Amino acid sequence: MTQPNSPPSTPLLDKVNLPRDLKAIDDKDLPQLAGELRAEMIDAVSRTGGHLGAGLGVVELTIAIHKVFDTPHDRLIFDVGHQCYPHKILTGRRDRIRTLRQENGLSGFTRRAESEYDPFGAAHSSTSISAGLGMAVASELQGVKRNVISVIGDGAMSAGMAYEALNNAGALDARLIVILNDNDMSIAPPTGAMSAYLARLASGRTYMGFRELGKKLTAYLGKSIDRAITRAVEHARGYVTGGTLFEEMGFYHIGPIDGHSFEHLLPVLRNVRDNAHGPVLIHVVTQKGKGYAPAEAAADKYHGVNTFDVITGAQAKAKPNAPSYTAVFAETLVQEANADERIVAVTAAMPSGTGLDTFALAHPTRIFDVGIAEQHAVTFAAGLASEGLKPFAALYSTFLQRGYDQVVHDVAIQGLPVRFPIDRAGFVGADGPTHAGSFDTTYLAALPGFVVMAAADEAELKHMVRTAAAYDEGPISFRYPRGEGVGIDMPARGEILEIGRGRIVKEGTKVALLSFGTRLADCLLAAEDLDASGLSTTVADARFAKPLDHDLIRRLAREHEVLITIEEGSVGGFGSHVLQFLALEGLLDSGLKVRPMVLPDIWMEQSKQEAMYAQAGLDRAGIVSTVFRALGQKRLGRDAAS
Repeated sequence: MTQPNSPPSTPLLDKVNLPRDLKAIDDKDLPQLAGELRAEMIDAVSRTGGHLGAGLGVVELTIAIHKVFDTPHDRLIFDVGHQCYPHKILTGRRDRIRTLRQENGLSGFTRRAESEYDPFGAAHSSTSISAGLGMAVASELQGVKRNVISVIGDGAMSAGMAYEALNNAGALDARLIVILNDNDMSIAPPTGAMSAYLARLASGRTYMGFRELGKKLTAYLGKSIDRAITRAVEHARGYVTGGTLFEEMGFYHIGPIDGHSFEHLLPVLRNVRDNAHGPVLIHVVTQKGKGYAPAEAAADKYHGVNTFDVITGAQAKAKPNAPSYTAVFAETLVQEANADERIVAVTAAMPSGTGLDTFALAHPTRIFDVGIAEQHAVTFAAGLASEGLKPFAALYSTFLQRGYDQVVHDVAIQGLPVRFPIDRAGFVGADGPTHAGSFDTTYLAALPGFVVMAAADEAELKHMVRTAAAYDEGPISFRYPRGEGVGIDMPARGEILEIGRGRIVKEGTKVALLSFGTRLADCLLAAEDLDASGLSTTVADARFAKPLDHDLIRRLAREHEVLITIEEGSVGGFGSHVLQFLALEGLLDSGLKVRPMVLPDIWMEQSKQEAMYAQAGLDRAGIVSTVFRALGQKRLGRDAAS
């Protein structure tokens, strides 16, 4: 794919190294600056891949905030962080913007360790208001005068945590500015010049000062009268501005206003900066992908992108050797749903990411997208299961963490047969530690009555989908990674696996490699090296972390000198359960050398997936090295193994 020969011409942007440089740029020149910033971002992301549409939509808003407020003294928090690329360019990181999401490069999200202009790390959604409120209260307690601005998208506002924070902020009457970036027109469109006029009026010194005076006067009349008058005034204003919900929660609501118009943004932000006292919510309407025609035309396809051609918008696509695990899951679930009308699917705002958009085409009345609300998704699925349906709550491993209490209380304790397909298990590459699927085996296998599986390849995944569909005894999960399968032959339909039963893939006599998940392919490659070195090696696929295949583990322990467990998860998971069983059975007393291989106890930085597994020692070479260390040997060869 052809890339531009050079970055775009950006004479005005070249004058901006830090936000303070924006103060010297005249307001009338800001549209030009926005155009240059947009071009710079498009060029950078075309080379690195990343999140495009959301950042393009907040270019004017980001410029306006940094021009009006005094960052980093004033705190600016971006929810999720998908929209932070323009912010990074304006805050001293332009020279590294073409390292986005690359090894040793800039993070694709805001990150405290990266810049003082990133006061709070954000890669999961709906945290900005809570964090901003904490900062605002801390500033008040410490006697520091500062503005705290939380920018949150309308999608992130679907999460309950956002409303918990709004409710608390209104009760505390804290100095917090929340900017609701409505980029799907899902709440209300701006109403042109009248809307802008009303927003300027409502945020001005006269109106806000009168409002504060009114509060003080009515307070003398008693709480009940004060409350009645205040509510009447805010209800009346709410009918004009659409802000009744936020006003009821204690916020002063302004908008909606055009988030791409500096003439609308700047006076409102300046008025709020100078005149606001308690919590304020500014509702701005923006367009995802603004200023780049391909992204405007297909916002969903340009949310997250591979490298692409700036002129045509065509994204680079690697030719896969096998179907992706996500696609195999989706197609298999459709197949099983065709045979069983009780199967339904639940997603938390990730229909395409989890593959359930495929399910939606086949069974549109049996899929439920609950928004960014994993807690609700889990308990909603529990309710479906309690009435005899077969819900598949498909979530990324890192997002399932957000619903863990519901998994425990609403699903596991009640023994409800909710199925949990867990996507993005293990390392995920460019999204780094915030999205790695590190902990699900550990936190699910700790729960009584929970069946925990991991697919070794795409055929095994197909078996596990059917197994989960057929299992009605309680909750069951199966995990699978990001990316393509290994290219194995696929069955016409998955088999129903025996619960708690693994399989021997290759027989040997001295070393046993017991894999849980897709490290099985590397185990087989490692076995070739070990066999060549005179160490006859058995390779087994555990399939289940809970219940364990006790017979298989006993056999491996009794018939081999070395037993290595390998998994794409943290300590406390599959290997820990195996060690617990071996200890209780007395199988460690015979001199068996056991080594559990897990993800390292660090936050692994972004890189390519294969590089991350190599760094973690969970690849072919790392497995071989672990075996030789267990035997007290340092090099390959028959003489070393003798």
